[in-house]
Amino acid sequence: MAWLLVIVAGLLETGFAVCLKLSHGFTRLWPTIAFCAFALGSFGLLTMALKKLDVGPAYAVWTGIGAAGTAVYGMVFLGDLVSTLKIVSITLVIVGVIGLQLSGSSH
Repeated sequence: MAWLLVIVAGLLETGFAVCLKLSHGFTRLWPTIAFCAFALGSFGLLTMALKKLDVGPAYAVWTGIGAAGTAVYGMVFLGDLVSTLKIVSITLVIVGVIGLQLSGSSH
């Protein structure tokens, strides 16, 4: 259950990163409100998960999901540059996240 919280928190991290861009420096109301909601949800779920998990792997999985998710979202929906190196790098992040998750927790 704790790992599920980390995964959802990572997806919410993607949401707050995208909304941060869309807010244009917090000058647009709805993306700013969405940023706040995604950020609070993401940090809240991560906090709950850290009660059961080691901080290193949990934090790495959270940031990995957020980073990979944000990069993919940017390429698909925001017109970010798509390159072979970027796709390989995102794949390596995902493989690293899976490896850290499989490393388990001592709790």
